[in-house]
Amino acid sequence: MLHSEPPADLADPLILAGQRFRSRLIVGTGKYRDLDEMRRALEASGAEIVTVALRRVELRPGQPSLLEAIDRTRYTLLPNTAGCYTAEEAIRTCHLARELGMTSLVKLEVIGDRRTLFPDVEETLRAARVLVRQGFVVLPYITDDPVACLKLAELGCAAVMPLAAPIGSGLGIRNPHNIRLIRELVRVPVIVDAGVGTASDAAVAMELGCDAVLMNTGIAEAKNPVLMAEAMRQAVEAGRKAFLAGRMPKRLYANASSPQSGLIGSGGGAERDLVLE
Repeated sequence: MLHSEPPADLADPLILAGQRFRSRLIVGTGKYRDLDEMRRALEASGAEIVTVALRRVELRPGQPSLLEAIDRTRYTLLPNTAGCYTAEEAIRTCHLARELGMTSLVKLEVIGDRRTLFPDVEETLRAARVLVRQGFVVLPYITDDPVACLKLAELGCAAVMPLAAPIGSGLGIRNPHNIRLIRELVRVPVIVDAGVGTASDAAVAMELGCDAVLMNTGIAEAKNPVLMAEAMRQAVEAGRKAFLAGRMPKRLYANASSPQSGLIGSGGGAERDLVLE
């Protein structure tokens, strides 16, 4: 009896801190027109992990809550510390997530500049050191600096999340060379975070060898967020397959697809006796 191979997402899972996920696309929950659009986009994305900015969530009783709109039996919540500018703020926010009954999986984000929203590397390292020691599974948002990523991995972070471009810019991967270096240096998953604007950006990230892509604005601010979510899912899947397949080498000059030997008119054989009339 012939046995079919398992689907690619099952045979090649994303593993974060021992947890297995079929989808390599992580999506955010902000900037949608309403909660219904967000729910439909999440479903179209195929994502299993969704990130929530705790400092921007409405927690007052009787008010519509983002947390209540997400099916927590279907999605793994990744609380993030967006809006924090110091290690202390980020650490307090992670403890709030724990008190709300979420898992210890957290996205650490400590901003250093209000205009670019670039992370503060020093404060991020400081917060990561404390959170790892306190038992959190830390996924830090960080610059595309191979040294900073290596330090975070050595501290015990479960993954590193270098930016592709400034948050919400949609500029795509500005420094693919650094992303490739990070992938070679660290021994934990590399998740590109921030700056992905369209499906081709997501595919490039995966083709560089990244383990996953996290995005929010690229889907939420599309003219059709639900359709864009589906496109991002397909791009991540295609990019991963292309990376595993191994691309052809780049060449300076052309290289014919068909073999050159034995061509008609190349000398020898009956073709020399053919006469055009």
